[in-house]
Amino acid sequence: MSAKKSTLYAHATIITINPSRDIILDGALLVTGSRISAIGKTSQLSQHLPKDTQIISLKNRILLPGLINTHSHLAQSLLRGLAEDLPLHSWLCDAIWPLEANYDADDGYVAARLTIAEMLKSGTTCFLESMLTHRSGFENVVRAVGESGIRGCLGKLVKFEESNKKLNISDPRDKDVQSMSVSSMLESHRKHHGSFNDRLHVWAAAGTPRGSPLSSHLGIGESCREHNIGLTMHCAEAPKDLTIYRDSYNCTPMEFCRDAKLTGPKTVLAHMVHLDLAVDLPILKETGTTVAHNPNSNLKLASGIAKVPEMLDAGVNVSLGTDGAPCGNTYDMFREMHLAGILHKGTNLDASIVGAEEALEMATINGAKALGLEKEIGSLEVGKNADFVVLNPGGLHAAPYAEEQISEGGVNPVTTVVYSCTGADVEMVVIDGEVLVSGGKLVKVDEGEILKAARKSIRGIRERSGIKAVNRKGWKYV
Repeated sequence: MSAKKSTLYAHATIITINPSRDIILDGALLVTGSRISAIGKTSQLSQHLPKDTQIISLKNRILLPGLINTHSHLAQSLLRGLAEDLPLHSWLCDAIWPLEANYDADDGYVAARLTIAEMLKSGTTCFLESMLTHRSGFENVVRAVGESGIRGCLGKLVKFEESNKKLNISDPRDKDVQSMSVSSMLESHRKHHGSFNDRLHVWAAAGTPRGSPLSSHLGIGESCREHNIGLTMHCAEAPKDLTIYRDSYNCTPMEFCRDAKLTGPKTVLAHMVHLDLAVDLPILKETGTTVAHNPNSNLKLASGIAKVPEMLDAGVNVSLGTDGAPCGNTYDMFREMHLAGILHKGTNLDASIVGAEEALEMATINGAKALGLEKEIGSLEVGKNADFVVLNPGGLHAAPYAEEQISEGGVNPVTTVVYSCTGADVEMVVIDGEVLVSGGKLVKVDEGEILKAARKSIRGIRERSGIKAVNRKGWKYV
């Protein structure tokens, strides 16, 4: 049997996110096969290398764990720009749901490839897809993940009829509700969980409670616990959601989740903006449930601002997500980190709240914990999967950062990553030891072909749904 390939990534500033939070100057990372086999100073690691080890110099680069997006919608990248400046209710009922209900053939595959390409180029190595609808085609997205090399947890949507005249909610996706059952989710888990050398995991994505019986959601929770399946759900996102929980179920959001057995160490609840903190924070902490913070989406849809400082103070695991392209316009986790690192300072009038270090932890090790993968990814440690990102912070926007000045009291690499860099600074992405982005370009796929297919698909979706972007505020094309 041939020996596993070894590659030494040398002369980098390495932000490890290990338990002691070491930042290694002039550091090196040795990858053997798909795993990290050594990490330390370049001068030490370069002395005893396996035969035929490839050496890649990363001078003036920052190497950090791959970013983990714990709330994303892979099928929504095609809908970017079609529902701008709308409140959540109108955004969903008048645009997004009708558009999603008109996906056809390979549209879900085309959308997933577009989203994954954007994620990879901007440093995301693992994601949680939070709601794959029937029309998106679960098999479509599985195929896209397999081909791309990315690591993903796919949330198979389990929903009940969400059209609710009392709440003025009309959901055209209800026509496919029979295909989004618990049994359908279990079959997808049986068929695909652990595929592609365990890069793909299948989760359940519970529909948002909007008056449907608690017993229905209890069925989801019990099935997930019985089969050890991860579960994600949009929760307490909109301003009226706390009132809906109280009026429809006579409880708070987390009391509902607890009673429906939707909580636990492998549960990720997205948004969590409108909570009863006195009741809900202790339940979050006691159950080990993760909150996926989505500052970009919550701001653009005017949903509000999650009480992240209070969650962190209570010991709740908080991760980060971009949400979908129609509500945030980007899958760039660097932009999400930047917002998470500045938003709460302004709302709390306290510049020390949620610093760059906490924001980076949310996007890496906290995300790994959320997915139950903290022993495999989320930090750079010996034995873990070789999932990492290489940044080039040499542009004007990050100056005067210089790695040779760090030890002299120069600019901190962590604050540079969070406050100065964007996904455009990503130079290399490695997952399971395989280079998927090199020189800022995708290695395995044709970016031009992806763009061409996306533009063709969205034209058909617009025509079938009748939903189109409109000129606004008197501005017109001439």
